[in-house]
Amino acid sequence: MKGLSKKEIEVVAWLEFHEKYFFTSSDIERFAENKTQRYNIIKNLVRKKRIIKLNRAKYYLVPIKAKSGKWSENPFIVVDEICNSKDYFIGDWAAANYWRLTDQIPMRIGVYTTRRQGNIRILNTKIVFHRTSKKRLEKAVVKSIQGHTFRILSKKESKKWMKLRE
Repeated sequence: MKGLSKKEIEVVAWLEFHEKYFFTSSDIERFAENKTQRYNIIKNLVRKKRIIKLNRAKYYLVPIKAKSGKWSENPFIVVDEICNSKDYFIGDWAAANYWRLTDQIPMRIGVYTTRRQGNIRILNTKIVFHRTSKKRLEKAVVKSIQGHTFRILSKKESKKWMKLRE
């Protein structure tokens, strides 16, 4: 792991102190004189694996106590932050496991959204995005984990999904 500059330590320490593990570039505006400097701070912290880019505007701070730079966060919270808490739900085996319809631990998180598609790996979790319709989003329910809300396919719909897999 590479060493951090004085400015980078200041940014990481401030984010950690205020418990802003999910943040945007505007949250660290106070540490930079202009946009270019702010961009460079973020770019260097990403390169040094102290922050992880989640989407176009949001980042995740790897806590200081993660000495090796490796860290794990609840994947449901990460998915909610990536999707900015709207137009998505968690489905497939992750939803079935959440509702205890299967003992199988999911190898990946299936996310249905109107905005994006494809695969990404964040914090050692593989997330697979599937495109879906606005109408299908209504089949989701809002739940809470560790004080953070997320959207997941309802238990009834998860049971239907499981029947299709038999």
